[in-house]
Amino acid sequence: MTIEFSNFTFKYWALEKPTLKNINLTIGKGEKVVIVGPSGSGKSTLGQCLNGLIPFAVKGDCTGSLKINGKDTKSLDLHQCTNIVGTVLQDTDGQFVGLSVGEDIAFALENQMVIQEEMHTIVKETAKMVELDDILDVSPFDLSGGQKQRVSLAGVMVDDVDILLFDEPLASLDPKTGKAAIDIIDHLHHDTGKTVIIIEHRLEDVLHRPVDRIIMMEQGEIVANMTPDQLIASDLLEQHGIREPLYISALKAAGCQITEDDKPAYFSTLNLDKFKPQIENWYRQSSAECTPENSERLLTVNNLSYSYDGIKNTLEDVNFHINKGEFVSILGKNGSGKSTITRLIMGVLEPDTGSIFMNGQDLVQSSIFERSQKIGIVLQNPNHMISHHMIFDEIASGLRNRGIDESTVERKVFDILELCGLKKYRHWPIDALSYGQKKRVTIATILVLEPELLILDEPTAGQDYHHYTLMMEFVRELNRKLGITILIISHDMHLVLEYTQRAIVIADSQLLADAPVNTIFSQPALLEKANLTVTSLYSLAYAMGINRIDNFIHCFIEHEAKNK
Repeated sequence: MTIEFSNFTFKYWALEKPTLKNINLTIGKGEKVVIVGPSGSGKSTLGQCLNGLIPFAVKGDCTGSLKINGKDTKSLDLHQCTNIVGTVLQDTDGQFVGLSVGEDIAFALENQMVIQEEMHTIVKETAKMVELDDILDVSPFDLSGGQKQRVSLAGVMVDDVDILLFDEPLASLDPKTGKAAIDIIDHLHHDTGKTVIIIEHRLEDVLHRPVDRIIMMEQGEIVANMTPDQLIASDLLEQHGIREPLYISALKAAGCQITEDDKPAYFSTLNLDKFKPQIENWYRQSSAECTPENSERLLTVNNLSYSYDGIKNTLEDVNFHINKGEFVSILGKNGSGKSTITRLIMGVLEPDTGSIFMNGQDLVQSSIFERSQKIGIVLQNPNHMISHHMIFDEIASGLRNRGIDESTVERKVFDILELCGLKKYRHWPIDALSYGQKKRVTIATILVLEPELLILDEPTAGQDYHHYTLMMEFVRELNRKLGITILIISHDMHLVLEYTQRAIVIADSQLLADAPVNTIFSQPALLEKANLTVTSLYSLAYAMGINRIDNFIHCFIEHEAKNK
């Protein structure tokens, strides 16, 4: 099932300029390719052209041609396209059609009129592959972000299509589940010979399993079409704001020169002996001094327990504190209770037992509105926060609700737009933005209010490395210069490693650990228990025979902080 773009250009009717420009690309039958690029580069638009959403559901002007197996897609309809291309969307809420997980997985089979007995068997087997077999009767809308992604993945896996398109399949998945998803996609590719296209920001995680090619996009154009080794050895990732594998960053920090012949795309194929002297020398010379901790408490969580159904605790007797000015992360697998903590802090939920104090005051005495004056939260899904049509009005809404005069509102909004990399979009409607761009709008909407405690729930979901780095550097400046305390709820190990000083690890409703990030990241058994995985930085230090891996990780963190 060959895919061929020839001089293909597409412009949304709502925009003046094309989103895709003169695309020439061929993907052969049975190939497995990855498409990377910054937010707004046209990756998802390219995917929508493949699955027929463009031009049949999303209107715009097309020139050139897109042929699938020799047939121009203009001669097909949406139904014919979806019978050829199965898609796992980035925004999973927009993909659910069933009232339960089982019904949603079975949807494609029902359309194919598969007999009931066979359908039940296929659904159960597929659900087991993605660890959903014990929640088949649950509504998909009641699941965590990662669980929703797995439901969507299962729904495509049961469908008999020739091309599988995954639009950021890892966006909401914890590291261990993400690896499992990549394994499943790889097995599907090998077992069925289907063409697989993966659109993803998390390049290192995708390269957990081999791919044939990586296609890089920038401003609607293809700027690279290479093997993984060629791309990783080049400087194109850095040039275009794509996060390189962590072990590559560590090798570069030690002054190592990496070439295509080193086979750098996969840690398992890299010749580490060549680089060992430089790594050891860099480690010996690096300083690993710890920053003293501010001991003044801002938030204290005491014996916190909560259950959604009154039977099984989502959180059980959780205790931790956050000091003023800290930059802290809460880590854990999907469904572990991380986001529940946020809802309890904000007052959306009330704890079954326990208490939460802020600045020494029990938050049970404060309304949701009163809490929002001191605590800002950015939710995982931007569509759950957006309430205005235009970007400027969305970011200005909180200031206007506080009665701030319009000249001050305009100044503050423009400052935030520039700092968040959104200035050129200030007159755009929000509907014209990509998922990652919407994410930045919601973060800007909260940051403009300058909260005392800022909670970011999965801030990197749907965000490219360049823009989330700009955003997180701004957040770090707020932390350092204004003393705003930052709490990140995430399973993005890279984000936690780069920005946070301390990590609180939660799994299966209980707090497993509360320690400096370098200490947490050097304990494989602990990370495994929390459905997290060791980073390739740990793997590099371990392979090099370094005894104090926690010190090695700390040295790398310090190096990265100095070179931002």
